[in-house]
Amino acid sequence: MDSECTMRESMDNFSKGKPNVHLVPCMAPSKYENIEVVHLDNITKIVLKRPEKKNAISFEMYKGITSALREAGEDDSVFTVVTGYGDYFSSGNDLSNALRLFTGNLEETMKESSGAVREMVHTIIDFPKPLIAMVNGPAIGIATTMLGLFDLVYASDKATFNTPFSKLGQYPEGCSSYIFPKIMGLAKATEVLLFNKTLTAWEACNVGLVTEVFPDATFQQEVWSRLRDYAALPKNCLALSKQLIRNVEKEKLHAVCAKEFELLSKRINSEDAINALQQFFQRKSKL
Repeated sequence: MDSECTMRESMDNFSKGKPNVHLVPCMAPSKYENIEVVHLDNITKIVLKRPEKKNAISFEMYKGITSALREAGEDDSVFTVVTGYGDYFSSGNDLSNALRLFTGNLEETMKESSGAVREMVHTIIDFPKPLIAMVNGPAIGIATTMLGLFDLVYASDKATFNTPFSKLGQYPEGCSSYIFPKIMGLAKATEVLLFNKTLTAWEACNVGLVTEVFPDATFQQEVWSRLRDYAALPKNCLALSKQLIRNVEKEKLHAVCAKEFELLSKRINSEDAINALQQFFQRKSKL
């Protein structure tokens, strides 16, 4: 591990987003923009930390998440947890990324954008250890779709799940075009992916996207207590068991991801996609 710490009170306060004057959380200085990586109890915890933007994911954050996941896949931890800082898990793709498509070189910007997101999705698909999400609040867009690639998803009862792709003239991504119909059924997946249905934490649990829901007031404590118990299990056994379960479909998932991004790259500069994004920014400017 990069650092050692036995001060669990500090970790608990950190996980709640509370400052601690006397105890220092067990983490090295972050080398990623708006991402913190914490090592404790044989667990690597990746925290999306951009609360002023509801943890919206910028180009730089996509690259940082990918790099942090790759390092976590090779470190000594038993498994990895991804969560958000503050009230949101993540509001998804930072739509200011889209502005770069209209102000810069379209071909170069599209390559940078799709490449960064695609690499993150591929890294999640290939992640060798159990990958667990602690959804502490609303998850939007790719912050929802990528959860289908996680092994466990624990959610606060204040969490919600929304994929507003059609509102923005876009297509589903994160392999959700394949995974969501598989786990939810075709009708519910269509309602979520095409018609922007927002799921509550309990609804997401009922359709199989979320593993378990916890009261928000005790979410951090209950989940982290359970994770500490899981982290005492044999590391290699967990990793190999996960691979037995997941490897059967890895080739399929990579193919789905490639197809989704092929369509998205064609879609981004279409007339109705541009109009949808322009309308979004016009509405936002009036708020």
